[in-house]
Amino acid sequence: MPSGNATTRTGASRRPQPLLAETLADVSGIAHGFFTRQGGVSEGLYTTLNCGLGSNDEPARVAENRRRVAQALCGRDSSIVTLNQVHSARAVVVEGAVARERRPRADAIVTRARGVVIGVLAADCAPVLIADARAKVVAAVHAGWRGALAGVLEAAVAAMEGLGAERRRMRAAVGPCINQAAYEVGAEFEAQFLQADRAYAGFFMRTPSALRPRFDLPGFIEHRAGRLGLQSVERCALCTYENESLFFSYRRSIHRNEPDYGRHISAIVVT
Repeated sequence: MPSGNATTRTGASRRPQPLLAETLADVSGIAHGFFTRQGGVSEGLYTTLNCGLGSNDEPARVAENRRRVAQALCGRDSSIVTLNQVHSARAVVVEGAVARERRPRADAIVTRARGVVIGVLAADCAPVLIADARAKVVAAVHAGWRGALAGVLEAAVAAMEGLGAERRRMRAAVGPCINQAAYEVGAEFEAQFLQADRAYAGFFMRTPSALRPRFDLPGFIEHRAGRLGLQSVERCALCTYENESLFFSYRRSIHRNEPDYGRHISAIVVT
């Protein structure tokens, strides 16, 4: 990854080339990737690796994109288990494929089932991937500000522990998301954080040229993860808003009055 301590997996130009976190790249028996918007078949607003089932993209194109992601991770065609994400603090455990119409309403997904690719979608919110190599338990977390504040990371770690993982062995990586320079928020937003903990004021920045504060989402998530006693937490959060060639961005689409936006996927699997 151009920023942080991650690298790019090499491969054919027409195939997805996920960004890798160093803390997870050398974990035996685990494959992961923070996928960009490159390497798919979608067009227009969704160019090219749109994996969002909830977008207005052609379903066949989304299905092919998701197939390519699975192929990149585990070397074979496979369905990817994702969630009906609702900005919650709920984590669920899965043991196999889940039909689209039966996707759980949750924001963290955990498994120890070999070959089951799990993932979360994002377009400014932060994806977090977690692994315990010894227990062979992995998690994918969708951490928007609501979920992060409510405790979605904590819920994911607890669910992993329920499958035999131990937090002292867990490695976590915070992936691409909107960064502070692009994340202007309002007073009510800030108030919710300060009500929870006055120390959270440190995640808001004001500048002479801006009337509203800017929120450090990846910094806040890294802070919350750091309190959990994990073996390691790596922050490799390129800005989704600023890097249009690599990432979709909900906020960028709003600023441009676009009718929809794509979603990129971050996924992990026990191989």
